[in-house]
Amino acid sequence: MTTFDRRPDACAALAAPVVILVGHFGSGKSEIALNLALGFRARGEDVSIVDLDVVKPYFRCRQAREELRARGIRLVAPAGEHAHADLPIILPAIRSLLQRPPGRVLMDVGGDPVGARALGSLSDAVVPGATELLVVLNFLRPYTETVDEAVEMVRAIETAARLRATGLVSNTHLLAETTPATVVEGVQMAEATAARLQLPVVAAVADEPTARGLAGRTLPCPLLVLERLIRPPFEGTREQRKVGPLFVLN
Repeated sequence: MTTFDRRPDACAALAAPVVILVGHFGSGKSEIALNLALGFRARGEDVSIVDLDVVKPYFRCRQAREELRARGIRLVAPAGEHAHADLPIILPAIRSLLQRPPGRVLMDVGGDPVGARALGSLSDAVVPGATELLVVLNFLRPYTETVDEAVEMVRAIETAARLRATGLVSNTHLLAETTPATVVEGVQMAEATAARLQLPVVAAVADEPTARGLAGRTLPCPLLVLERLIRPPFEGTREQRKVGPLFVLN
Protein backbone atom coordinates (compact mmCIF):
# COMPACT_ATOMS: atom_id res chain seq x y z
CA MET A 1 0.00 0.00 0.00
CA THR A 2 1.10 3.57 -0.65
CA THR A 3 1.24 6.28 2.00
CA PHE A 4 0.69 9.84 0.89
CA ASP A 5 3.53 11.00 3.11
CA ARG A 6 5.88 8.98 0.90
CA ARG A 7 4.18 9.13 -2.45
CA PRO A 8 5.77 7.03 -5.19
CA ASP A 9 6.36 8.71 -8.52
CA ALA A 10 3.37 8.11 -10.82
CA CYS A 11 5.69 8.60 -13.80
CA ALA A 12 7.94 5.80 -12.56
CA ALA A 13 4.97 3.42 -12.72
CA LEU A 14 4.68 3.97 -16.48
CA ALA A 15 7.49 2.18 -18.28
CA ALA A 16 6.14 2.23 -21.86
CA PRO A 17 7.57 4.97 -24.10
CA VAL A 18 4.07 5.84 -25.40
CA VAL A 19 1.20 6.66 -23.03
CA ILE A 20 -2.25 7.29 -24.53
CA LEU A 21 -5.00 8.78 -22.38
CA VAL A 22 -8.65 8.21 -23.23
CA GLY A 23 -11.87 8.59 -21.26
CA HIS A 24 -15.20 10.32 -20.91
CA PHE A 25 -15.69 14.00 -21.74
CA GLY A 26 -14.61 16.01 -18.69
CA SER A 27 -12.69 13.18 -17.03
CA GLY A 28 -9.48 15.23 -16.89
CA LYS A 29 -7.38 13.57 -19.60
CA SER A 30 -5.74 16.77 -20.82
CA GLU A 31 -4.58 17.94 -17.39
CA ILE A 32 -3.24 14.47 -16.62
CA ALA A 33 -1.42 14.27 -19.95
CA LEU A 34 0.16 17.67 -19.32
CA ASN A 35 1.21 16.81 -15.78
CA LEU A 36 2.69 13.47 -16.81
CA ALA A 37 4.61 15.31 -19.54
CA LEU A 38 5.97 17.74 -16.94
CA GLY A 39 6.87 14.83 -14.68
CA PHE A 40 8.78 12.96 -17.37
CA ARG A 41 10.55 16.17 -18.38
CA ALA A 42 11.57 16.80 -14.78
CA ARG A 43 13.17 13.35 -14.83
CA GLY A 44 15.37 14.51 -17.74
CA GLU A 45 13.47 12.71 -20.51
CA ASP A 46 12.81 13.97 -24.02
CA VAL A 47 9.02 14.50 -24.06
CA SER A 48 6.45 14.96 -26.81
CA ILE A 49 2.75 15.52 -26.18
CA VAL A 50 0.21 14.86 -28.92
CA ASP A 51 -3.12 16.69 -28.81
CA LEU A 52 -5.57 14.39 -30.57
CA ASP A 53 -8.61 15.88 -28.83
CA VAL A 54 -11.22 16.66 -31.49
CA VAL A 55 -14.16 16.93 -29.09
CA LYS A 56 -13.91 19.85 -26.67
CA PRO A 57 -12.70 23.32 -27.70
CA TYR A 58 -11.82 24.74 -24.26
CA PHE A 59 -9.89 21.99 -22.48
CA ARG A 60 -7.09 20.72 -24.69
CA CYS A 61 -3.34 20.40 -24.33
CA ARG A 62 -2.79 22.96 -27.07
CA GLN A 63 -4.19 25.60 -24.68
CA ALA A 64 -0.88 25.26 -22.77
CA ARG A 65 1.27 25.66 -25.88
CA GLU A 66 3.46 28.45 -24.48
CA GLU A 67 3.93 26.74 -21.11
CA LEU A 68 5.04 23.53 -22.83
CA ARG A 69 7.47 25.41 -25.06
CA ALA A 70 8.96 27.16 -22.03
CA ARG A 71 9.56 23.81 -20.33
CA GLY A 72 11.13 22.17 -23.37
CA ILE A 73 8.22 19.85 -24.21
CA ARG A 74 7.37 19.25 -27.87
CA LEU A 75 3.68 19.77 -28.73
CA VAL A 76 2.20 18.02 -31.75
CA ALA A 77 -1.14 19.66 -32.59
CA PRO A 78 -2.82 21.69 -35.31
CA ALA A 79 -1.31 25.17 -35.51
CA GLY A 80 -1.95 28.47 -37.21
CA GLU A 81 -5.49 28.91 -38.50
CA HIS A 82 -6.29 25.31 -37.50
CA ALA A 83 -5.11 25.67 -33.88
CA HIS A 84 -8.66 25.66 -32.52
CA ALA A 85 -10.23 23.38 -35.10
CA ASP A 86 -12.60 20.69 -33.94
CA LEU A 87 -12.05 18.65 -37.08
CA PRO A 88 -10.17 15.33 -36.79
CA ILE A 89 -6.95 16.70 -38.31
CA ILE A 90 -4.47 13.84 -38.17
CA LEU A 91 -0.90 15.04 -38.40
CA PRO A 92 1.55 12.74 -40.26
CA ALA A 93 4.09 13.24 -37.46
CA ILE A 94 1.89 11.23 -35.09
CA ARG A 95 2.50 7.94 -36.87
CA SER A 96 6.25 8.41 -36.65
CA LEU A 97 6.04 9.21 -32.93
CA LEU A 98 3.95 6.11 -32.25
CA GLN A 99 6.24 3.78 -34.17
CA ARG A 100 9.61 5.37 -33.34
CA PRO A 101 9.21 7.50 -30.20
CA PRO A 102 12.28 9.71 -29.70
CA GLY A 103 11.73 9.63 -25.96
CA ARG A 104 8.50 9.71 -24.01
CA VAL A 105 5.28 10.37 -25.94
CA LEU A 106 1.99 11.38 -24.26
CA MET A 107 -1.20 11.41 -26.31
CA ASP A 108 -4.41 13.16 -25.22
CA VAL A 109 -7.39 11.66 -27.08
CA GLY A 110 -10.85 13.26 -27.22
CA GLY A 111 -13.57 12.05 -24.90
CA ASP A 112 -15.93 9.12 -25.34
CA PRO A 113 -16.05 6.68 -28.27
CA VAL A 114 -16.61 9.62 -30.64
CA GLY A 115 -13.21 11.09 -29.82
CA ALA A 116 -11.56 7.67 -29.76
CA ARG A 117 -12.40 7.15 -33.44
CA ALA A 118 -9.53 9.48 -34.33
CA LEU A 119 -7.21 7.11 -32.44
CA GLY A 120 -8.79 4.18 -34.26
CA SER A 121 -7.54 5.62 -37.54
CA LEU A 122 -4.00 5.36 -36.11
CA SER A 123 -4.37 1.99 -34.38
CA ASP A 124 -2.23 0.21 -36.98
CA ALA A 125 0.71 2.46 -35.97
CA VAL A 126 0.48 1.57 -32.27
CA VAL A 127 3.26 -0.81 -31.18
CA PRO A 128 1.97 -3.48 -28.75
CA GLY A 129 4.07 -3.76 -25.61
CA ALA A 130 5.50 -0.27 -26.10
CA THR A 131 2.21 1.55 -25.49
CA GLU A 132 -0.01 2.14 -22.46
CA LEU A 133 -3.66 2.89 -23.22
CA LEU A 134 -5.02 4.38 -20.00
CA VAL A 135 -8.69 5.14 -19.38
CA VAL A 136 -9.30 8.11 -17.06
CA LEU A 137 -12.34 7.73 -14.78
CA ASN A 138 -14.25 10.46 -12.97
CA PHE A 139 -17.25 8.90 -11.25
CA LEU A 140 -18.78 12.34 -10.60
CA ARG A 141 -19.39 12.96 -14.30
CA PRO A 142 -22.61 12.04 -16.12
CA TYR A 143 -22.66 8.59 -17.75
CA THR A 144 -19.81 7.23 -15.60
CA GLU A 145 -21.47 7.45 -12.21
CA THR A 146 -21.47 3.70 -11.55
CA VAL A 147 -19.09 0.80 -12.06
CA ASP A 148 -21.44 -0.69 -14.66
CA GLU A 149 -21.42 2.55 -16.66
CA ALA A 150 -17.63 2.79 -16.42
CA VAL A 151 -17.18 -0.77 -17.68
CA GLU A 152 -19.54 -0.08 -20.58
CA MET A 153 -17.67 3.12 -21.48
CA VAL A 154 -14.26 1.42 -21.43
CA ARG A 155 -15.47 -1.31 -23.74
CA ALA A 156 -17.06 1.22 -26.12
CA ILE A 157 -13.83 3.23 -26.27
CA GLU A 158 -11.82 0.08 -26.95
CA THR A 159 -14.12 -0.73 -29.86
CA ALA A 160 -13.86 2.77 -31.33
CA ALA A 161 -10.09 2.97 -30.83
CA ARG A 162 -9.50 -0.59 -32.10
CA LEU A 163 -7.17 -1.06 -29.14
CA ARG A 164 -7.36 -2.69 -25.73
CA ALA A 165 -6.97 -0.67 -22.57
CA THR A 166 -3.95 -1.54 -20.42
CA GLY A 167 -4.90 0.32 -17.23
CA LEU A 168 -7.15 2.82 -15.45
CA VAL A 169 -6.47 6.22 -13.86
CA SER A 170 -8.73 7.32 -11.00
CA ASN A 171 -9.55 11.03 -11.28
CA THR A 172 -12.84 11.45 -9.44
CA HIS A 173 -13.10 15.11 -8.44
CA LEU A 174 -15.35 18.14 -8.06
CA LEU A 175 -12.78 20.79 -8.99
CA ALA A 176 -12.38 23.17 -6.02
CA GLU A 177 -14.96 21.23 -3.99
CA THR A 178 -12.95 18.00 -4.06
CA THR A 179 -12.18 16.48 -0.65
CA PRO A 180 -9.85 13.63 0.33
CA ALA A 181 -12.94 11.46 0.77
CA THR A 182 -13.89 12.22 -2.85
CA VAL A 183 -10.56 10.87 -4.06
CA VAL A 184 -10.66 7.77 -1.86
CA GLU A 185 -14.21 6.88 -2.92
CA GLY A 186 -13.23 7.33 -6.56
CA VAL A 187 -10.26 5.01 -6.15
CA GLN A 188 -12.50 2.37 -4.59
CA MET A 189 -14.88 2.55 -7.55
CA ALA A 190 -11.96 2.47 -9.98
CA GLU A 191 -10.65 -0.65 -8.25
CA ALA A 192 -14.05 -2.30 -8.62
CA THR A 193 -14.10 -1.36 -12.30
CA ALA A 194 -10.56 -2.66 -12.76
CA ALA A 195 -11.51 -5.98 -11.22
CA ARG A 196 -14.37 -6.36 -13.71
CA LEU A 197 -12.08 -5.51 -16.63
CA GLN A 198 -9.03 -7.38 -15.28
CA LEU A 199 -6.90 -4.23 -15.51
CA PRO A 200 -4.69 -2.41 -12.98
CA VAL A 201 -5.36 1.04 -11.54
CA VAL A 202 -2.02 2.64 -12.38
CA ALA A 203 -2.53 5.98 -10.59
CA ALA A 204 -4.90 8.19 -8.65
CA VAL A 205 -5.01 11.95 -9.18
CA ALA A 206 -5.49 14.93 -6.86
CA ASP A 207 -4.57 18.60 -6.79
CA GLU A 208 -2.04 19.77 -4.21
CA PRO A 209 -4.51 20.95 -1.50
CA THR A 210 -6.41 17.66 -1.67
CA ALA A 211 -3.17 15.65 -1.68
CA ARG A 212 -2.08 17.41 1.50
CA GLY A 213 -5.37 16.40 3.08
CA LEU A 214 -4.63 12.78 2.15
CA ALA A 215 -1.38 12.69 4.13
CA GLY A 216 -1.24 9.58 6.28
CA ARG A 217 -3.89 7.69 4.33
CA THR A 218 -3.14 4.83 1.98
CA LEU A 219 -3.86 4.01 -1.64
CA PRO A 220 -3.27 0.88 -3.71
CA CYS A 221 -1.54 2.95 -6.40
CA PRO A 222 0.73 5.99 -6.90
CA LEU A 223 -0.72 9.48 -6.59
CA LEU A 224 -0.24 12.07 -9.33
CA VAL A 225 -0.43 15.57 -7.82
CA LEU A 226 -1.78 17.99 -10.42
CA GLU A 227 -0.54 21.41 -11.33
CA ARG A 228 -3.51 23.02 -13.05
CA LEU A 229 -2.45 24.32 -16.47
CA ILE A 230 -5.70 24.58 -18.46
CA ARG A 231 -8.36 27.14 -17.57
CA PRO A 232 -11.60 27.77 -19.44
CA PRO A 233 -11.95 31.22 -21.07
CA PHE A 234 -14.98 32.03 -18.90
CA GLU A 235 -13.21 31.30 -15.60
CA GLY A 236 -13.11 34.33 -13.36
CA THR A 237 -16.35 35.84 -14.66
CA ARG A 238 -18.89 36.98 -12.12
CA GLU A 239 -21.64 34.69 -13.29
CA GLN A 240 -21.16 30.98 -12.60
CA ARG A 241 -21.91 28.85 -15.64
CA LYS A 242 -24.29 26.04 -14.74
CA VAL A 243 -25.48 24.70 -18.09
CA GLY A 244 -24.06 24.24 -21.55
CA PRO A 245 -21.75 21.86 -23.37
CA LEU A 246 -19.10 21.91 -20.64
CA PHE A 247 -21.06 21.65 -17.40
CA VAL A 248 -24.27 20.01 -16.24
CA LEU A 249 -25.24 20.46 -12.60
CA ASN A 250 -27.89 18.04 -11.40
